Amino acid sequence: MSDVRDRFATDGYAVFRGVLDPELVAETAGHVAWLQERHPDLRPEQLGHTLMRDDPFWVRLVSDDRLLDIAETFIGPDIALFASHYISKPPFSGQPVLWHQDAAFWPLEPMRVVTLWLAVDHSTPENGCVRLVPGSHRGEIAGMRANTAVDNVLGEEIAVEVDESAAVDMVLAPGDVEVHHPAIVHGSAANTSPHRRCGLTIRYIPTSTRITAEEQPFPSAFHLRGEPGVNVYQPRPRFDPVRHYPFRGAGRG
Repeated sequence: MSDVRDRFATDGYAVFRGVLDPELVAETAGHVAWLQERHPDLRPEQLGHTLMRDDPFWVRLVSDDRLLDIAETFIGPDIALFASHYISKPPFSGQPVLWHQDAAFWPLEPMRVVTLWLAVDHSTPENGCVRLVPGSHRGEIAGMRANTAVDNVLGEEIAVEVDESAAVDMVLAPGDVEVHHPAIVHGSAANTSPHRRCGLTIRYIPTSTRITAEEQPFPSAFHLRGEPGVNVYQPRPRFDPVRHYPFRGAGRG
């Protein structure tokens, strides 16, 4: 994995193909539909981390050893979840994510964190795949400015000009994972195609990174592997067939 880490240090991202099996990807797609049915007040791009504390499937998914093994490559063996978020862009009307750096938003000290972007659907330029600027993570963390001229997921954009000609498209198949640095400049276009584009962002931290948010434990802070480190964590939710999304292995343990 040293070559992957070297490329990541240079480019700020890496891609892993076929990480999850089709059965788990299908369960994940079902989970998105279940969440949308339960939360009709939320746009499908906004199925965020505050929903996690009472969601056994979501915690099971981000705890998958195949994902944790990738995270360990970049942040070491002591791993916690900081946040996770489905960004599901519906056909024809999916909102863009304007250019930004994740590190501009997050209450973490130090800013040692890695994002795994799990493709639930095929992700292409036509349906609004992630675009990022290789090497931009080696620059400064820029400020953000409001942008409500178009409906968009964040309501903000980076407050500097971005050379869009340098951006690369993250074309992914279901089950693929793209990994990126918290300081890389990235975004995605609107989905004007007839095909949904859904991905799950998973923000893993080494347990030596402190979550400094006022709310403790943070709604999506879960200890996943190794030593627990400096944070307090949510208890893992116990599966209740009346309240929770059904999945393989639910209720075991």
